[in-house]
Amino acid sequence: MRKYFLFLMLILLFLCVDSYAFETTGLQPIGPYGVFSTFSAESLPKGKAAFSTGAEILIDPDIYRFVLKTAYGITDNVELNMTVPYTLGADSVDGFEDIALGFKHRFFDEGKYGPSLAYVLNASIPSGRDELSTDGRFGIGLIISKRVGPVNGHLNLFYEKPGKGSLDDEVSFLAGLDFAAAHNFNILAELFCKTSHDSGKIDSVEGRIGYRIKTTDFIYTTFGAGFDLKKRSPETRIMFSVTFLSPSKKEKIKKIYEEE
Repeated sequence: MRKYFLFLMLILLFLCVDSYAFETTGLQPIGPYGVFSTFSAESLPKGKAAFSTGAEILIDPDIYRFVLKTAYGITDNVELNMTVPYTLGADSVDGFEDIALGFKHRFFDEGKYGPSLAYVLNASIPSGRDELSTDGRFGIGLIISKRVGPVNGHLNLFYEKPGKGSLDDEVSFLAGLDFAAAHNFNILAELFCKTSHDSGKIDSVEGRIGYRIKTTDFIYTTFGAGFDLKKRSPETRIMFSVTFLSPSKKEKIKKIYEEE
């Protein structure tokens, strides 16, 4: 299974053609149900909610981005997601990007040999700023996840159509690995590849590495860095986020005393 993931990552690298446009954030997974931008087919349990706050520093050009994310489990295999990004320093324009909403449904559970499968329906609300917006968007994505020992691998394929008719459709390929190095420490790796809405050519190709710490039973802290693989902008990305999950109810242990 690991060989297949590595092979697919190499294919994505060879697909790249030069172009550049301002990157949009779009819908993002909430940890630990994903890597950085790569979704996992796993979802929040029914009735459970999650909230995440994070920041990104993009270098060359220098851009600061703050991201709020939330998710809610409608059932054990259906989840609602929302991503709200705010950007500083993009072409001297500060403001909200399009607010992304998503519906994720895991329709096939992982078996002994087969992966788990899920799809995502997403749509974005226009921010009102032409420099940071594609006038909304809607799309669909396929998620494939498989666990092999301590490694959890994910593949994502997304198609999105911007609301602005003059822009090209976007296709995103993502491959992520989540390695459980310890009971409260995971090493993360991701390959992100996306076409440009300005040219339709693959523009963003980025490798990302980092780690996630289970700070408490319901708090996760994630650090990461992204490196451009096409000599494009941004060249480097620093990521940080903290996720808060709904605390699980602790089951009371009933003691049974036997009379002698």
